[in-house]
Amino acid sequence: MGLRHVPESRDPGATGKVDVTGGALITAGLIGLTYGLIEGPSAGWSAPAPLVALAGGVLLIAAFIAWERRAATPMLPLSLFRSTQFNAANIVTFAVYGALGGALFLLPIQLIQVSGYTALQAGISLLPVTVIMLALSARSGALAARIGPRLQMTVGPLVIAAGLALFTRIGPSGNYLTEILPAVLVFGLGLAINVAPLTSTVLAAVPAEHAGMASAVNNDVARAASLIAVAVLPAAAGLTGAAYLHPGQFSAGFHTASLISAAMCIAGGAVAAAAIRNPRRAGREPAPAPLFYCGLDAPPARTAAAAGSPAAGQA
Repeated sequence: MGLRHVPESRDPGATGKVDVTGGALITAGLIGLTYGLIEGPSAGWSAPAPLVALAGGVLLIAAFIAWERRAATPMLPLSLFRSTQFNAANIVTFAVYGALGGALFLLPIQLIQVSGYTALQAGISLLPVTVIMLALSARSGALAARIGPRLQMTVGPLVIAAGLALFTRIGPSGNYLTEILPAVLVFGLGLAINVAPLTSTVLAAVPAEHAGMASAVNNDVARAASLIAVAVLPAAAGLTGAAYLHPGQFSAGFHTASLISAAMCIAGGAVAAAAIRNPRRAGREPAPAPLFYCGLDAPPARTAAAAGSPAAGQA
């Protein structure tokens, strides 16, 4: 399907060698941070392994930034971060995807250990989110193309926050229709409102030839946010040690974690309201061609008209 339907793209101005040094530095730095964040909660944050990994990761990422400043052909031009729109969209991504990563890591444990679901039932219970995303994401993207992304990037995180807050109603009875389905529906609606405009805003905030880099940065931000949330959120909610073996204790901690995640989404919505700007349009200029969206985290494929529109390159 990709060979048949996805058009090839390339940067005609790209010359010189591939930035192997930059690629090695950022890869090693992210490995260090990832390993340290995974090992920290179990080994203890003061243990040598997570401390060395985290410190090494930070130093390597700092070295990567220093290298990119002077590299002749950097793999990540730091000029991308001169765009306020790009930076704000990535901050919103960090807040929202951190909340999602932390809450969705704990939700299946709540359903299995507290509500008595099987692993299969816990997975199926979240299928409405996929259905809502498939049904509404393209329409959400088309609406953002007409009115601009600011409203949806502000409202979307707030609706996600409402869905996360409803997770606090999930208890030992585990009644799907009254406790779980309402939360899942609101949560999925918030994702459909927010994800497509967020992704398109990241891509439109940079020149078209740098869209691949912008998408990669945004996905790295989303994955790092989820990882940090999984490492930190349980401890922040009081879920330490073998809490998952005690349903009452785990349920109380899960409800706290859900509210913390909701607060993170509210913060993301506030950042969007303050910093995201709709593209300017002169007079009655027609709206740019709509973008088309696939999965929850995948970047949208632009039509040729959208890629060449003046609005697509504005920050």
